[in-house]
Amino acid sequence: MMGLTNLNSTHLSSTKITAAQDAIALLESALAEITINLSAADRKKYGSINEQNKLFVNKVHDYNQNQPNLSSIEVDWAEFERDYTSRNHMEGMISRLESIITRLNNAKTLHDFDNYQSALVDYSFTTYKAGTSVPGFEDKYKDLKQFFVKNSTSTTPSNK
Repeated sequence: MMGLTNLNSTHLSSTKITAAQDAIALLESALAEITINLSAADRKKYGSINEQNKLFVNKVHDYNQNQPNLSSIEVDWAEFERDYTSRNHMEGMISRLESIITRLNNAKTLHDFDNYQSALVDYSFTTYKAGTSVPGFEDKYKDLKQFFVKNSTSTTPSNK
């Protein structure tokens, strides 16, 4: 039985690759002023609010919007609103980007698998040809066999 190959035979044209790379560059440029590199200590210090705390922030926002007379005068509500709006926009963009990343990783995984299966076929061919004394195949075989350790129990490709 022949192994599965060509699980993903859809390829972007060079024009579409360039367009995607240009779009990423535009996105990086558009977001440059708000992208901040936090240190590991800063990330730990400021953390990320959990879902319960997001609900709390949303409820405080709702009160401020609907019953501002119940809101603390010590809070800069204009800045609160800008932060609230910004985080909502960012959350939406992050979700969309994560979806794109997942789909790109899925497509890449199938291309990786296809490449690996084809490489195995070529290695089998090389192994056969190395035994026939055709010039070059013995050296190629010796060079490729380093990737097959005797005690290896897996020939599954690493999807990195």
